[in-house]
Amino acid sequence: MKAWMVVKPSAPLESFELPTPEPQGSEVLVEVTHCGICHSDLHFWKGEYNMGGGKIMKLADRGVELPRAPGHEIAGRVAKLGPDATGVKVGDVRVVYPWLGCGNCEACATGDDNLCTAQRSIGVVRNGGFGSHVVVPHSRYLADPGNVDPALAATYACSGLSVLSAVKKLPKLAPEKPVVLIGAGGLGLLGIAMLQSFGHRNIVSIDLDPAKRAAALEAGARQAVDGSPEGLAGRITAACGGPASAVLDFVNNDDTARVSFEILAKGGTLVMVGVAGGELPLSLAGMIFRALTIRGSNTGTPADLREVLALANSGKLKPTPVQCCPVDDVNQALLDLKAGRVTGRSVLVRC
Repeated sequence: MKAWMVVKPSAPLESFELPTPEPQGSEVLVEVTHCGICHSDLHFWKGEYNMGGGKIMKLADRGVELPRAPGHEIAGRVAKLGPDATGVKVGDVRVVYPWLGCGNCEACATGDDNLCTAQRSIGVVRNGGFGSHVVVPHSRYLADPGNVDPALAATYACSGLSVLSAVKKLPKLAPEKPVVLIGAGGLGLLGIAMLQSFGHRNIVSIDLDPAKRAAALEAGARQAVDGSPEGLAGRITAACGGPASAVLDFVNNDDTARVSFEILAKGGTLVMVGVAGGELPLSLAGMIFRALTIRGSNTGTPADLREVLALANSGKLKPTPVQCCPVDDVNQALLDLKAGRVTGRSVLVRC
């Protein structure tokens, strides 16, 4: 098998020829045809995460050994089955749920692999979709894309289920109650589509980039606000007609978290999704007096992936823009994403 792998933080990925894995037991070998590139892959490539307060988490702190092939938004064909594998057959097209848990803890037993404290995620601890093949431990981590284009379906393994999981954490709101989305990249545009699929109509999108704000309006946002820091809280509050009851922060750095917290209405909820990093100082008494809720949202579950695909197949979830490129152009694709030159999602294609 061929794999593009991170060999050193921030250095160009290198191509490796590796033995094609042989699936054992209940394992399923999937030949990768499409793999989305996520901002999480950029953090992985950089090799560290800003934890706030001057603290940095390195790849090794996540149990990662280099070289490693990233890529966790995977669609492909079943290539081979382990002797005990059931539920799929060779040739089936499937989307891979990558956020694998240990399989033994309480979280895994209830289907919350994303909350496992000993995760073995594909594209993080295990080689991922920047390689030509991935090993999936069980067919329960494979989802049928149905009639959804595999390039788009692949992105649902992270962006799709992450957005769905985050939206589920919002309070119940009337359709005309404004929901603020920080960031109009791939997650932000999908957030607009996801909220619309649940009947929300008043969506306020925030981004620094005029092109991304235009894309948000085209996707169905009612308003798109310039995300420049100076005066941002006032612009968002004006767009919402007052403080906001619900905010989804798809960036989640020092600046966006601070303004998201500032604009919350009494009883409001902020759901943090992005991992740009930093910290948020909180007034503890203010949390009580304003009755606020701040929640982190860590990807989603295998059931969330199936729910997103069902929404897409039903026609309720509008497709978001996808830009495809050959897998051998992966280094340029990463640079394009880093520079903000991608509208929607970038997907590597190997077919």
